[in-house]
Amino acid sequence: MLHRLALNESPYPPLPSVRRAMHRAVAQAHRYPQFHPEDLTERIAAWCGVTPDRVVVGSGSVGVALQLLRAVVEPGDSMVYAWRTFDAYPLLAGMVGAQPVAVPLPPDGTQDPTALLAALDHRTRVVVLCNPHNPTGSVVTADALAAFLRRVPPHVTVLLDEAYVEFARGADLPDAPALLDTHPNLLLLRTFSKAYGLAALRIGYALGAPGLVARIRRQQLPFGINAVAAAAVKASLRAGDELRRRVDTVVAERERLQRELAGLGWHVRPGQANSVWLATPDPVDRGAVALTAAGVQARHYPGEGLRLTVGSRAANEAVITALSAVDRQVDRR
Repeated sequence: MLHRLALNESPYPPLPSVRRAMHRAVAQAHRYPQFHPEDLTERIAAWCGVTPDRVVVGSGSVGVALQLLRAVVEPGDSMVYAWRTFDAYPLLAGMVGAQPVAVPLPPDGTQDPTALLAALDHRTRVVVLCNPHNPTGSVVTADALAAFLRRVPPHVTVLLDEAYVEFARGADLPDAPALLDTHPNLLLLRTFSKAYGLAALRIGYALGAPGLVARIRRQQLPFGINAVAAAAVKASLRAGDELRRRVDTVVAERERLQRELAGLGWHVRPGQANSVWLATPDPVDRGAVALTAAGVQARHYPGEGLRLTVGSRAANEAVITALSAVDRQVDRR
């Protein structure tokens, strides 16, 4: 059996109520969707407790990120982000002619806000923070984020990528929407791909100041949000309690997987996404070989680390079994 744990997908298919809404929408597939997704924007705004002029919807969070870059970046400007991070960010920079500026992660796998600030200059138009971070799952605390935002120049847009925020637990997590009034250069990026299990339907959204959102909406592709995806999101918003229980199950499995791997001697970093991060000097390359042999697809960064999506109970057991057999002696040559 193949266990797909490489792309941080949900182990669960859409809920029955969501599938029914999708099927109803398919019956109207001969009709165009809205020119711009106004109905969906209003639903998401009401769900988030903000006015619709603070919401922009796009083709996954990566689609909204591209709309932002097209709105604020000119060729020759720069985009700053920690590296390693979501693989799409350097690709998006190239698509808009921006110079990518990759700030190395420190050895503990956290993002360093001070180092990111040091990389900003007069050419910088966007700086990215992933919170929780992809791939390490580390978190920028509320105090650290507030301090960072105070020091970012107003000509730089802060793209706060919260694709995994639903999986984060802890008292020191930022309340990012509460920061939007104070920081009009902040864009809060979220997705229905991860916690809501709609990855194939490509719906993401962002919250920001009305002026910034208006600029981003000018980059909206007409008819760009298909009706089946919009119906699935609307149904998911109505099924919030059931989806939260699913997320709680993933979080419990994440914590179990962290404990089990730590008990085997792996140096598991604390993480708040729907994944577990293993890094060198642990034998991550040998671990990747063992996982492949066991039918487990993981995200392998050779010589750096392994990102293991939290899957079903059976998938997680396959991970534990495979990694328990790995020779953990570190090669120090």
